[in-house]
Amino acid sequence: MSTKINAQHVNYEDLCHAERVEVSNDEAFRKKIADSHQFLLDEISTGKPIYGVTTGYGEAGTNYSAFEQAKELQKNLFRFHGCGVGEMLSHDECKRILLIRLTSLSKGYSGITANLLERMAYFFNNDIIPVIPAQGSVGASGDLTPLSYIAAAIVGEREVYYKGEIRSSADVYKELDIEPYELEPKEALAIMNGTAAMSGIAIIAMQKFENWMHAYESFIAGLFEMMHADGTPLQPLVHEVKPFEGQIRCAAQLAKKLEGSEIVQAQDERYEKFFKEDTLCIQDKYSIRCTPQVLGIVWDNLELSKKWVETECNAVNDNPIIDGEGKKIYTSGNFYGGYVAHAMDTLKICSANAADLLDKQFSLLVDHKFNRGIGENLKISDKPHHHGFKAMQITLSSLSADVMMNIMPASVFSRPTESLNQDKVSMGTTAALNFKRTLPDLDNMLAIAFMGLAQAVDIRGHEGISPQLESIYKKIRSVIPPLVEDRRMDIEIEKVVEMITNGELS
Repeated sequence: MSTKINAQHVNYEDLCHAERVEVSNDEAFRKKIADSHQFLLDEISTGKPIYGVTTGYGEAGTNYSAFEQAKELQKNLFRFHGCGVGEMLSHDECKRILLIRLTSLSKGYSGITANLLERMAYFFNNDIIPVIPAQGSVGASGDLTPLSYIAAAIVGEREVYYKGEIRSSADVYKELDIEPYELEPKEALAIMNGTAAMSGIAIIAMQKFENWMHAYESFIAGLFEMMHADGTPLQPLVHEVKPFEGQIRCAAQLAKKLEGSEIVQAQDERYEKFFKEDTLCIQDKYSIRCTPQVLGIVWDNLELSKKWVETECNAVNDNPIIDGEGKKIYTSGNFYGGYVAHAMDTLKICSANAADLLDKQFSLLVDHKFNRGIGENLKISDKPHHHGFKAMQITLSSLSADVMMNIMPASVFSRPTESLNQDKVSMGTTAALNFKRTLPDLDNMLAIAFMGLAQAVDIRGHEGISPQLESIYKKIRSVIPPLVEDRRMDIEIEKVVEMITNGELS
C-alpha cells in the first residue's frame, strides 16, 4: 500500500498499513512548503528572536543565538535529548512513528524544506527505520527524546533497523553511498516537537486490541453454544431500543457468528422447559446476557480513540507554527498530547472491563455448578487424580487482575519538568505504553479460554454447533490435542496466542 504525502488528510488505514510513500510534486504543495521555510529564513535574517531557532529551548528561551549558529543549535537539540531508556520500540512501531511525523510536517506549517520530507520518505520506503527507546517523554513539548532518535538517524547518528538488523545509521549511509542529511534551521525542532511517538505506539496497540476483540467475540459466541445460552439478548430489537452503536454492533457480530447453531436456545424454549427442569433459570447470568452492553462501550471507545489518534497524526503539532502565506509565526502548544493520553487511558479501562468479563465467563464454563452438564473443570478423564482446567482457570484469573491493576490514568500524573516551563504535560507516551502492556495478558487469557472452549466441545459433542465454532475448534485442535491426562500447558498457550495475533480465531 502506497500513500501520497501532499498535505492532505491521511486516513487511519493508511497510517496503519502504508508500506510506501510518495512526496507529491504538486506545485501548490511544494510552494506552501517553500514559502513557510523562506519566511522563516527571512525572519531569522532580521535578527528576530524565534523560539527554538535563534533562541534556546524551554526555559532557555531567553538565550539568543545568531543566524550563523542556528544550524549548530539544531544539532545540539537532538544530541542532548539522546537519553532515552528502557526497551526499544519495535520495528513496526518505529516505522509508524516515522510516517506519522512525515504526515504532520507535510502540512506546510513547520518551516522545513521539501528536502527533509524527501529524506524521511527515502528512509521509510527503503525500510531504514530509526531505533527509538520507549521511555523518556512526558508528552508535551512533544515526544522530544523519542523523536530525537529520528533527527539523529537522518543526519547519520545513532542506530536504525535495516535489513533485519540494528545498524549504525552512519554505516547504512556509507553502504548506500548517500551523504547524511544536513538539517536546516528549525528542522530538528520540527521533527522532535510533536506527538508522533505516542501516536505510533497507540496505532499499533489499537490494531492489536481490535484484532483481540474480534477473536474474543468468537469465544463468546462459542460460549453461548456450549452453555446452551438464550439467544434472545442478541436480538436486534433489544438494541434498537437502546441505540448505542457499539452495543448494536456487538450484538450483530455475535449473532452472525452463531448462525447455523442448533443449540443456542430461544426464550420460548426457556418458558417451555421452566417447569420441567428444576435447575433452569429463566435468564442467563449477566456475564453472558449483558455481553453487548459491556463490550459495546469498548467498541465505541475504540472507534473514538481511533478518530482522535488519526486527527492527531494529521495535525500540525510542533512549535512554533510558521505560516508562510500569512507571514506570521505562532508560538503555541499543539505539541500537548492530551487527546492521545485520554484515548489510551480510556482504552486501558476498556481492556480491564473486557478482562473482567472474560474471567467471569470462563469461571462459568469450568464450574460444574453453572456449566449445565459439562462437568468439573472441563475434565475428560473420570479419574479423580486428574484435574482438567483447574490451574488454567487460576492463571486466567490472575492475569485479569494484572490487567485491572493497570487502569490508573497516566494523564493525571503530569510531571513538571525543565524549570517549570513544562509545568502541565500530557503523559501521552506513558499512557500509550501502559495500554500496550495490557495486550500480552489479554492474549494469554483468551488463549486459555479458547483451549477451554475446545475442551467443552470435546465433552459436549459437535452435534448442532455452528459452522463458526466448528472452524474454531478444528484450528485449535490442529495444534493442541484434547486434555485427557494432566500435562504442562504453557507451551500450548503460546501456540494459541500466535493464532489469536495472526487473526486465525477472529
